[in-house]
Amino acid sequence: MKKKNLKDRVYEAIMEDIYSGVYKPGDIINEKNLVEKYACSKSPVREALIALCENQVLRNIPRYGYEVTKLTMEDIREMLEFRYYLEGGLLYARMEKITPHQIEELEQLNRECLRDDLSPREHWMANLAFHVALIHACGNEYIDQQVKHCMQRLTRAYAQFRWGVDKQKLHLSSDCRHHKEILAALRKKDNSHIVELLKEDLGDFTLLD
Repeated sequence: MKKKNLKDRVYEAIMEDIYSGVYKPGDIINEKNLVEKYACSKSPVREALIALCENQVLRNIPRYGYEVTKLTMEDIREMLEFRYYLEGGLLYARMEKITPHQIEELEQLNRECLRDDLSPREHWMANLAFHVALIHACGNEYIDQQVKHCMQRLTRAYAQFRWGVDKQKLHLSSDCRHHKEILAALRKKDNSHIVELLKEDLGDFTLLD
């Protein structure tokens, strides 16, 4: 691994192993094994582990290792509630700022969400891109960053509950079924209706259980 941003590279590598199921909720990982795995010094590994603990991805168990935390459906519901109030309030107040060009970009992103040939992971990343672009178009950088952070945590939840499931058993587009109506509300500048649609759209995520 390159020295530049080594801590970030180790962080991302551990997250990728969690996403892909190499490390599952409840698994214990330790610093020594990671140093050997990534062929680097202890310092960037330790820094990455500390950052992962701060972000509640791992839990430090002294003299034992680091446990991969498990997200529950209650955790997911709390994150979705956070997104509803944050995104809904921003859309209600600022949807007038969203331009026809930005709506067209959202249309293109939504077409990716509705593709039947995507894997569960590819589908989720397309859905994430749609929502990140929707909030970014409202023009509040601070809220934009908070939503991205929440979506990153939801990515781990999606990986935990869906990425290991046979695609044939899932209806991947079911959690994007309200996107078309959201886009129609944007064109009409119907801020009250779009908040209702956002709530329904976020509620589809709980179909995971």
